Parts: sequence; C-alpha cells; structure tokens
Amino acid sequence: MNKRIYLDYNATTPLDPRVREVFIRELDDYANGSSMHEDGRRVAKSIFNARSLVAELIHASPEEIIFTSGGSESNNTVFNTMTSPALTRSSLHRQLWGGRKTVITTSIEHPCVLESARRLESLGFTVHYLAVDGDGVVDLAQYRSLLSAGAESGVEAEKPLLVSIMTANNEIGTIQDIKMLAALAHEAGALFHTDAVQAVGKIPVDVGDLGVDYLTMSGHKIYGPKGVGALYVRKGVPLEAFIKGGHQENGFRAGTYNGPAIVGFGEAARIAREELDAYGKHTRALRNRLRDGFIAAIPDIRINGHRDKVLPNTLDVSFPGAEGEAILLMLDIAGVSVSTGSACASGSLEPSHVLMATGVGPELAHGSIRFSLGRFSTEEEIDYILKEMPAVIKRLRAFSTVSSKESV
Repeated sequence: MNKRIYLDYNATTPLDPRVREVFIRELDDYANGSSMHEDGRRVAKSIFNARSLVAELIHASPEEIIFTSGGSESNNTVFNTMTSPALTRSSLHRQLWGGRKTVITTSIEHPCVLESARRLESLGFTVHYLAVDGDGVVDLAQYRSLLSAGAESGVEAEKPLLVSIMTANNEIGTIQDIKMLAALAHEAGALFHTDAVQAVGKIPVDVGDLGVDYLTMSGHKIYGPKGVGALYVRKGVPLEAFIKGGHQENGFRAGTYNGPAIVGFGEAARIAREELDAYGKHTRALRNRLRDGFIAAIPDIRINGHRDKVLPNTLDVSFPGAEGEAILLMLDIAGVSVSTGSACASGSLEPSHVLMATGVGPELAHGSIRFSLGRFSTEEEIDYILKEMPAVIKRLRAFSTVSSKESV
C-alpha cells in the first residue's frame, strides 16, 4: 500500500478532523476560564458545555465529572484518596470506611493502577490481586472469598475499602461484568472504581446501570486531544485532590483549565456517543475478518482474550515460533503499525503481565501481537495485512528453527 496502516488504536487514536476543527477554533479563546471578565466567562461556558458532553457519554451528571490530565492521573487520584482525610472528614464516611485498609484489584490492570496499589502496600495497606482465567475473566470465587474475609474475621482493617477492576483490558480486550462486581463490592461495604479508558466510546457505558463509585476515562482514546481526561465521582463518595493549589473543579483538581483540550474532549465525546453503534459494527466486522483470516492462513496460532466478551476493535494473537518484537519490526517495514502489548510497557523486555496472568507461558507471550482497529480502519488495510502476515510468520519460524538447530 502507498500509505501506512495504523492498527494501534488502543495505544492512542488520531485526532478526529471534527475534533481538530473545534480544538483549533478554541485556541483563539486564550483567556483563563477562571477569570471573571467576559473573555474568561466565554471560556468557562465552553468548558461547561464540554463537561456536559462528557457526562452524557457515560450517562452521568455534569457535576460528577472532574477533568484531569488523563487516565493515569484519574486512577492515581482514586488510590490517593484511600490514604486521605477525605475518608474520615464526615461522620458518615468515618462510619462507612474508617479503619478499613484492604484493597482488591486484578493481576491484569494497567500499570498505573498496579503501581498505585503497590504504593498503598508500602503505606501499610493489604492489597489482593485477583487471578483471571484463560480468557482474562476475573476469578469470581476468589473475589467473593476476599470480599467476605473481613466480615468473617471481624477485623475492621481486613474489610475491603476499595475494589478497582478495569472494564475492558487494554491488551486482550476482555470485558468484565462490572455491574455484578460492583454490586458485590457494595454488599461488602467497599467503594468500587473501574478504569474504563479502553471501554468508553467503544461499548455502552452507563455509570448508573453499572453502579460504580469512580470511573476513569481519557480523551486521546476516543479521537480527542492528548493530555486531557476525566474522573467520574458519584455524588457522596469521598475524594481528595491529587493536585492541590487552586479552586478549579470544585477544589478537587488545581491548575489553569486547558480550554482547547477540554473542549476537544467534549466534542470527541459527542461524536463517540452519536456514533457508538456504527463504531461497534465497523470495527467488529474488520476485527472478525482479520481473526478469521489469520486462522485460515496461519497454522498453530492462539487468539488471546474472551471470544465474545471482548472489545469490538481488539485482537491479540500469539504466534508460536515467532518473536513478537521481530514480527512488529517486519510489519513496521511493511508499513503496518501494531503493538506487542500495552503502550505504557512496550519498552520493557518482560513478557506481558496480562498474558502471563491468563496462563500463557513466557515464550508464547513474547510471540504475541495486539492489533487494535479504529474508526478509520478499512477492509483494504485488513486484506493487505492478511496478505503480508503469513509470509512474515513463515520466515520468522524458519529462522527460529535454524537458530535452534545451530544452538544444539
């Protein structure tokens, strides 16, 4: 093909032309959105409109949306709150969560959640990392057991304070039953957070139906600008400002408003909401075309993640006998951009922690590629990859066989 093929939409999405137009126009409104003069009020109005659009995407109220710099900051804010005076600031909060120091998350979370959990461990919290099955679905029996442990022991610190489980995995695309998991957490008296960065804009997300307390989203995953995201905070649950120093976001997130990025995020949210069904049909059809083509043309491969409970745009494939980095480089030379896993961990030589958690061994995990499709993907691009990929895998497997014989 004459142009490069981009199939790394889970890492980041291109700026939608409609979003770019709004973003560029907003650059002319350079005033500080916190200023009281007319210029400032105009920016504040644009930010309010964007907040409403982001809220509508997940069926929340505008006042429940706090703008941040992105998913990592939003996730860190939730975990930081677990160590803050916000938990005991009111008698109700103190009664519900005071003294609890147990957190439950999963072994396949995004690195920013796992690192935040490890920080809590260093501060004396107990953190349990739920196992998943071969499809990446949470071990429900283990989850129920951990939720009930504190009640059985009667020790307040052993009761769950927070459960954090991602809605959909960024590498294999498996979707969790968040509604059920959140209900179980609430029965145990715990707060529930979900990292929905990969889910929002790809599948229906309704915070009221899910029953979550906190939900994380990011602009650049839905064809909006980088450097902007949001945290949904259900009314009445505790929250502590992660970035302090100003009155913005009702005192929960200090810093001068990034007007153009916020407005661009709002426009991206509007488009995502209006085109959600079309997006799902488009990417699912292309993903299935790619998956079925691989199965038909390349022997001995493994499709990772759940077959049905999976993001419509995500396909993670292991190619035994071919190393993932080599596949990526050969596809790159052929003009195709893909990933070996999470973009935040792609610089690591360690095998994917997600695939390892699903039972995939190190060798197979190292031979895995994530193809994540998007709004601008085409059948022509998929057919080009299906034409190129068999030869790439055959060549790498042959090289691997020769290398193995020479090492004997």
